[in-house]
Amino acid sequence: MSGTVVSNVFRTSGVIVATAAGINFESAVTTGTTLTVESGNGYFINTTSNICTVTLPSSAETGDQIVLVDFARTWGTNSMFINSNGLNFQGQDNSYTVEYGTSGATVNIVYSGASKGWTPISDDVVTDAPVAVPSGRGIFAYGQSASSTRVSMSNLLSTSGVIATDVTGVGTERRGLSATTFGTNRAIFAFGYLANNARTSISNLVGVNGVIGNDVTGVGTTSNLKAAVGYGVGLALFAFGENGSGLSNTRNLVSNVGVVANDASGAGTARGQLAATSYGGDKAVFGYGKDGPVNTSNKVSNTGVVAGNTSGVGTARRLLSAVGYGDGRGIFAYGYDDNAPIVSMSNLVSDTGTVASDVSGVGTARYNLASSVYSADQNVAAFAYGTTGSQSSVKNLVNSSGVVQADTTGVGTARSNLAAAAF
Repeated sequence: MSGTVVSNVFRTSGVIVATAAGINFESAVTTGTTLTVESGNGYFINTTSNICTVTLPSSAETGDQIVLVDFARTWGTNSMFINSNGLNFQGQDNSYTVEYGTSGATVNIVYSGASKGWTPISDDVVTDAPVAVPSGRGIFAYGQSASSTRVSMSNLLSTSGVIATDVTGVGTERRGLSATTFGTNRAIFAFGYLANNARTSISNLVGVNGVIGNDVTGVGTTSNLKAAVGYGVGLALFAFGENGSGLSNTRNLVSNVGVVANDASGAGTARGQLAATSYGGDKAVFGYGKDGPVNTSNKVSNTGVVAGNTSGVGTARRLLSAVGYGDGRGIFAYGYDDNAPIVSMSNLVSDTGTVASDVSGVGTARYNLASSVYSADQNVAAFAYGTTGSQSSVKNLVNSSGVVQADTTGVGTARSNLAAAAF
């Protein structure tokens, strides 16, 4: 016999630990959106059609080992997420989102004990710690072009506020949809109005590289003209909107891995064509919209509970947009006032969620536009696209004091009824 005999390594229970070469690989390739794994096993994960969230064992012993493989080299488009299921991952608890978004990766993790928990011992070229993906970019997508054609194209917003040229769309063309940031700087587009004049509840996740993923089967009542916003730690929700029965105040929560939940009971006046922004770091507020129109607002707690109406401030209007900026503040801007029709005014939101009175507008008055934060510290924002009666691609930046800047010549296909979010 030839070869070298090495010392056995034991778990705390005294059972010999499997080495990487001794991992038992499951023969079936996982193609679903979820997978629960066991120690000592390896898994081939195919995310060609959707993301996959891998749930680790709820208990583990030192030396337990699991290997996860990007079977189809598609994690760069649809990421693989890890739910550490109550245990630490690289020293962080499972409130952190652990995402692997590099195509062709293999992740080999071992349990090192309660303090550091699961620790990657090899993961190819991806980051091995649950740190935030570098933030500061935005994405505008979908909408209705000047020819009244629904589109699925997207335009990236750089960390310096520059909008890039059109990117060929992925997913079903639609307008009147919504988008929000969730998890660790991820984005999701959902709901909307299809080309056949039918409402939908499908969603599309945005990868860490800004690529929009394929359609994900919808959950909740098909609807359009909802608003969406983040809250808490990596969570988000879609709320209000219009469905086949009229105006609604229901909400759909979004988990930190982008899973949209079924309808939940709403609060406040049912309405559509509204907007929402985060404030205070972990809370949000919905404001304005169609039920008149109105200028009431509804705060959202850091647990996703939507409060009742707050008396309105500023000009009642609809088809506006809103975005966070600065240190925990937000801004509502532009929109359609039935009395004066199109406006460019704005209303600032304090870090306690108080909506301020009107500020005279800057830039081209328009409605049905979208907005996103950008920059590495996400303290500035951009409003872009919309309609003045004819479709526009104009952009207006918002500085860290909440001042809306003058028009910047637009880039990309002029359109309205689109959505945007940071990622």
